[in-house]
Amino acid sequence: MRNVALVFFCAIVSVKAQTPQPAPTPSIVYAVHNPASIKDYKTNPRVVHEMVDRLVLAATGQPDVAKAWGSLVSPKDRVGIKISAAGGELFTTHHDVVNAIVDGLVAAGHPRSSIIVWDRSLGGIKDAGYQAGIDAYQLRAITPRDGYDPKAIVSAPLMGQLIWGDLDYLEARRIPFLFDTDNTSNVSHFSKIVSTEVNKIINVPVMSISETNGIAGCIYNMTIPNIDNWRRFAQGSRFGGESLAEIYANPLIAKKVVFNLMDGLIAQYAGGPQSQPNYAMHHATLYASKDPVALDVIALKRLEQWRARASLPVIGNLAAYLDSAGQLGLGNSASNRIEVKNIGR
Repeated sequence: MRNVALVFFCAIVSVKAQTPQPAPTPSIVYAVHNPASIKDYKTNPRVVHEMVDRLVLAATGQPDVAKAWGSLVSPKDRVGIKISAAGGELFTTHHDVVNAIVDGLVAAGHPRSSIIVWDRSLGGIKDAGYQAGIDAYQLRAITPRDGYDPKAIVSAPLMGQLIWGDLDYLEARRIPFLFDTDNTSNVSHFSKIVSTEVNKIINVPVMSISETNGIAGCIYNMTIPNIDNWRRFAQGSRFGGESLAEIYANPLIAKKVVFNLMDGLIAQYAGGPQSQPNYAMHHATLYASKDPVALDVIALKRLEQWRARASLPVIGNLAAYLDSAGQLGLGNSASNRIEVKNIGR
């Protein structure tokens, strides 16, 4: 009977192997390029606004901007826009890109004052053109210690050295006989903004290399800046880097991010995500996709091309988490399953 069953099983496998399988649905990355969008590090607000509108219309297939954003978020949603502010004046997510997104959300029924625009720190955001009183949306940094949710935990078998600002950091002046090992932990906490304050997120990273994680793109922008004790995942080690896919897969992120728009008006192919003008260039391009993995793969490929021209070593080996993200079903990491659609001006 066992042999009969084995033969029967093998026959089924053989039939399945010979049966044509449906081709996997490719992920689409939309790109819009306009040289008039930026000159001498200064953006053209009208042109940038139009580029953002074109992307969301293409990605959603809707007839107008209000319906396009309305197909991604409802008026009852608590919406956040996750920017990258690590690059200061020149390399923060551009103000005009965020304003165009906010205008679209307002057209879809969201009060401007209810929208949260945030990053871990907003140190250089004023120099990048953001003004809390004038913009009218909420500009938020993650408050050290108190800005993290004690109930929203990320654990991994990788120890990290806690510093001031981490939720579990212990202060020596309060605890006598504190040992160095007392301020190490394998636990991180999500920010309260991610865990409780928003339920839909527009992810807007800049187009940048990360010297520790390959690319400071969609996956990076939603993970590293949104947790405490994050340094253990940004040490250039494959083990730590691959954890980014698992962190992103947490429902607090994966189920909340509804759209990814990468700011490639300026692209930086080395030294990122902090600003390094010697390795930055006017790319005058915005990218968008509902698939964060595919968007990162396309951006990394282009950044690697620029690194090769500058005789810089490949850095994609530090972005092994993109393959892990593909295996976890977060998106497509294989180039043959990604389609890039260029949108005309």
